[in-house]
Amino acid sequence: MSAVLQTQTWALPENPATEAMAASISPAHLRELFSAARRSGKRAKDAAESLGVSEGQAIAAHTAVHEHGLQATPLHGPWVEVLQALQLCGPVMALTRNESTVHEKTGVYENISASGHMGLALGEDIDLRLFFGRWHAGFAVYEPASQPKNPPSQSLQFFDAHGVAVHKVFVRAETDRAAFNDIVSQFSEGDKTCVFTPAPPKPIPKPDAELDAAGLAQGWSEMTDTHQFFGLISRFGVERQQAFRLVEGRFTERAEPGIVRVLLDEAAFDGTSIMVFVSSSGCIQIHSGPVRRIEPMVTATARWLNVLDAGFSLHLREDMIENAWIVKKPTADGVVTSVEIFDARGELMAMFFGSRKPGVPEQQAWRDIAARLPRLPNLQS
Repeated sequence: MSAVLQTQTWALPENPATEAMAASISPAHLRELFSAARRSGKRAKDAAESLGVSEGQAIAAHTAVHEHGLQATPLHGPWVEVLQALQLCGPVMALTRNESTVHEKTGVYENISASGHMGLALGEDIDLRLFFGRWHAGFAVYEPASQPKNPPSQSLQFFDAHGVAVHKVFVRAETDRAAFNDIVSQFSEGDKTCVFTPAPPKPIPKPDAELDAAGLAQGWSEMTDTHQFFGLISRFGVERQQAFRLVEGRFTERAEPGIVRVLLDEAAFDGTSIMVFVSSSGCIQIHSGPVRRIEPMVTATARWLNVLDAGFSLHLREDMIENAWIVKKPTADGVVTSVEIFDARGELMAMFFGSRKPGVPEQQAWRDIAARLPRLPNLQS
């Protein structure tokens, strides 16, 4: 079972410190507090948030010489070269997450490329869209296992300017640890100081009445590729769910919050190959293939929906789903259907598609699943 399932929740910290208090914590004191939080069973992100600091700030505090178990080595880029070097390590586990959802894929980093700040990983198992302009800091992290008989945890962890993890790479039993250690040595920058800043407030969308809903719908109807959607909403100055509302009934439908469990159960039962997208601020991680073992898990503070398959795990806070949409986008290969879910803050938790290749129409099995998913009434009618 994935280690992610050992935590209860990734909710807000129980005793959040003020920003002033967090800023005043010395690295040595932060290491002491963080170690105590880890010993209590908290995972790194939860431990940092319980102290009122970002995970990146907590990891950066462990770069000096100290006596705590967790050791962090600052890394330098170019980040694309770090990821390219990982191919020599063999299988590793790639992890991308947001506040509500964790996506884990085990495989080899292959076919890594970049153009400017945009990058791609197009391996058989590791499939990523990389936004390197948001990768602010990277660390090699070493942490002894809680059980002495187990090997230590080794990982590469990358953070944005606000200390939020954008992507992580973990050593697994099949990984060539010597090759991994060579990467750490090659890209280490021992005297580097990493500074993180608070995230600015999220922009407030314009009122619907001020937007060109007719122009948006016309532009939507003229799409020939799903990737054109990002340019479309940018051109009309609309937020993602706002766009869904403005074309509701024509290209989008509201769905029940429990749609993900239905979708995964249907796909597992039929053996339908699907695509699962989970994104951070600097990375989109994609699984393409069937899903088989769907395991809900309820704790005192959270309701998880998990996929626990060989090579792929998904851990999604089902209780955090606020809105769900069934979305249709025209392409040169016909309509492409997605299921997109959002939390109460309006953040995209995950997206689901039927597996397909460019130039190939959407598979009918996926369309059949989408047609059976439970809808909600159209609020625009």
